[in-house]
Amino acid sequence: MPNKPQIKIPATYMRGGTSKGVFFRLQDLPEAAQTPGEARDKLLLRVIGSPDPYQKQIDGMGGATSSTSKTVILAEPTQPGHDVDYLFGQVSIDKPFVDWSGNCGNLTAAVGAFAINSGFVGKDRIPENGTCTVRIWQANIRKTIVAHIPITNGEVQETGDFELDGVTFPAAEVQVEFMDPADGEGSMFPTGNLVDDLEVPGVGTLKATMINAGIPTIFVNAEDIGYKGTELQDDINSDPKALARFESIRAHGAVQMGLIQNIEEAANRQHTPKVAFVAKPADYVSSSGKSIGAGDVDVLVRALSMGKLHHAMMGTAAVAIATASAVPGTLVNLAAGGGDRTHVTFGHPSGTLRVGAEAKEVDGQWTATKAIMSRSARVLMEGWVRVPGDRF
Repeated sequence: MPNKPQIKIPATYMRGGTSKGVFFRLQDLPEAAQTPGEARDKLLLRVIGSPDPYQKQIDGMGGATSSTSKTVILAEPTQPGHDVDYLFGQVSIDKPFVDWSGNCGNLTAAVGAFAINSGFVGKDRIPENGTCTVRIWQANIRKTIVAHIPITNGEVQETGDFELDGVTFPAAEVQVEFMDPADGEGSMFPTGNLVDDLEVPGVGTLKATMINAGIPTIFVNAEDIGYKGTELQDDINSDPKALARFESIRAHGAVQMGLIQNIEEAANRQHTPKVAFVAKPADYVSSSGKSIGAGDVDVLVRALSMGKLHHAMMGTAAVAIATASAVPGTLVNLAAGGGDRTHVTFGHPSGTLRVGAEAKEVDGQWTATKAIMSRSARVLMEGWVRVPGDRF
């Protein structure tokens, strides 16, 4: 029986913030993959090069890290007052599944530009020079995101002098606003507490702040788990026992947050929740060799994504950090010095990031109204991806 030839699918490979992903328009996907389900997941897995027992993704577009094993599908808006629907798929590297449970905040910075370039934004809304406001419906979490895209001579401006720690080269600044980032279906603090006792077998009972803003995130104190908060990737990722402990913390926290019914379910929900540890400011040297002083930051944060310490910070986790810092009494707020704040500058393995957030307490319940940060984005390649035809 002859093998089927490869099929060509229009796609764009983009960097957004400190992540990279393959972007598609929904109408360009094969018909079987235009609706959620097995066909779509199989397609995206093959595009990225997963599952790969070697964990290299050599036969695909993925980069063998959580930051580079990502896919985005944009479609006509389903909600009034929006320009585009944005659906994010986090592709597992070594397992055959795509996690649709959360957003990618970093790639959000690229969604606005892709929406403009792909015709989702009306030409009458794109200035000749200035800023185009793109109204994005984030379909995974059902939230509005507003991206402010710089325009020069009627086209997206990608080059510039904005520097983002974790990204080697400067680019144009893209301001992203996450509107009402807390979980609209439940409490921003799912347990009802700003700080909980989280019992983790083999680890102990940890103080934890569990928040759902931007993305569900579990924060613990660095010192409670034997760290300083100045660690870089190799300090954590080269230690299998440490990674197993963090996964256990994540799984038990997910149960306590009501995201899963039992810890076994965590294996099929790798993208959410995130787990992070915080510490008071201290001097350290970033992964690029840049010296970060204690006076340069309000708090230190290290976060894990897809089972590994992130090389910088996930955009959605940055929203969680900023929101938690704005609520007096959370572990993030206390590590940052306590009190009221509307922004936070935190240190991560690649450097620092400043994020603004607004939170308020109404009838005893905390909620976030907005979080805002600056990122950058750039088209790396555009054309077609090819996938073996036996997938369809």
